[in-house]
Amino acid sequence: MPFDPKPIYQLVDDIPKGQVASYGMIASLLPGVTARMVGRAMSQLETGSKTPWHRIVQSAGTIAERLSADVQREKLKEEGVDFRKSGAVDWSACRWQGPSQRWIARTGADPERVLEILATWPRR
Repeated sequence: MPFDPKPIYQLVDDIPKGQVASYGMIASLLPGVTARMVGRAMSQLETGSKTPWHRIVQSAGTIAERLSADVQREKLKEEGVDFRKSGAVDWSACRWQGPSQRWIARTGADPERVLEILATWPRR
C-alpha cells in the first residue's frame, strides 16, 4: 500500500504560528504513522506548499541538519519561536498545545485519547 502523506499535512497545517512540534508528536496522533514517515512527508512537500514544514523539529527541539536548516531557523524566529543557547527550541515557551477541536471533529479522533497522547509530550 503506497504511503499517503495527506493526513500528516492536515495535522501539520493545524499548528499555529509561533508553535512547534516534533516529528514524533505528529506521529503520535496518527495511527500507523512513525516519526520517520512524518520526516519523509515533510521532505516531499512541493515547492510553494502552504504546509508549515518549518514548525516540525527533532524530539530534542533541534533543527535537523540539512540544506534548509538555516531557512527553517529564520522562519521560526520570524514567528517568535524562542531558542535556547544550545540551539534547541524552548519547549516550555513554544510547544504546540495539540490539535484543534476542528481537526479532532474532522478526523473523528477520540478526544480522550488525544488528551492522553498530549500528556506524554515534552514540556521542558
